Amino acid sequence: MDVFQTMRCFIAVAQSGSFTAAAELLDTTTTNVSKAVSSLEARLHTRLINRTTRRLALTEAGVRYLQRCEKILDEVREADEEAGTAQTLPVGRLKIHSMSAIGNHYVINAIARYREIHPTVMFDLTLTNRLPDLLEEGYDMSIVLARDLPDSGFVAQRLGVTYSILCASPEYVAKRGMPATPGALCDHDCLRIVNTVMPVESWTFEGPEGMETVAVPLSPLHINTADGMTIAIENAMGIGIQPIASAVKGLKAGTLMRVLPDYHLEEFNLFAIYPSRKFVDAKIKTWLEFLKTAIPQLLTSDEAIAGSKKTQNL
Repeated sequence: MDVFQTMRCFIAVAQSGSFTAAAELLDTTTTNVSKAVSSLEARLHTRLINRTTRRLALTEAGVRYLQRCEKILDEVREADEEAGTAQTLPVGRLKIHSMSAIGNHYVINAIARYREIHPTVMFDLTLTNRLPDLLEEGYDMSIVLARDLPDSGFVAQRLGVTYSILCASPEYVAKRGMPATPGALCDHDCLRIVNTVMPVESWTFEGPEGMETVAVPLSPLHINTADGMTIAIENAMGIGIQPIASAVKGLKAGTLMRVLPDYHLEEFNLFAIYPSRKFVDAKIKTWLEFLKTAIPQLLTSDEAIAGSKKTQNL
């Protein structure tokens, strides 16, 4: 019998005044209750109850121990209720990691909309292109771009598919012209983005003739974030890769133009990764379900803007 159960037996005896009444309250036998109290006294090396043939009486140590046991079991009950509630009611704080571009343009948007529905859930969001150790760093979820995921033992939910496009500024195009084919990029300044998903030395396009890989010419700039690349492109430094999420604002404002509109870079899957399917609490469960609806909607909307004739060079 565990220590909490022996405490329950002791409390029942103290409150009811007899082992028989305590056994009825706990739906067990008088022998079991008597053994539980005796084992408790043996473990503590202290007599808690004075027994006579007519009545039971708590010792001074028993009175103090009863007060502590009642407080402890109340806290255990509250802890059980709180943990159980976490399985049914979304409440508390979610620690989320996301790759920077996806986080800036999709995840923050989704958080704002999710909290309109579940205002009792708060977020700690970290944006970095470094893939974290979920367990070591205490993340509830990581949202990443990848072609495929290695077998990590974590659960991965695919949220959608996205890709990057080539962009340039109107000033750059006015000065250097617009390439008509991927092969023509060799005559242009091509800005290289350096991250975990995009090769530096070559770009692989999907276009009317299928897949096509071209070598990237010597670049005047290497940069590791999509938002930094946006600024470089808008400053007419060259042609650069932009995730659709990063490009949309500039395409709508006219500070960016889409280059090679019939082509896009390789597709990547967008995944939500979390530690376990078992005992997933309500805030993680509802957040994941929300993402499964919200992210595809955002991706579709941005793809429509990126493919609009107004954002292309005709």
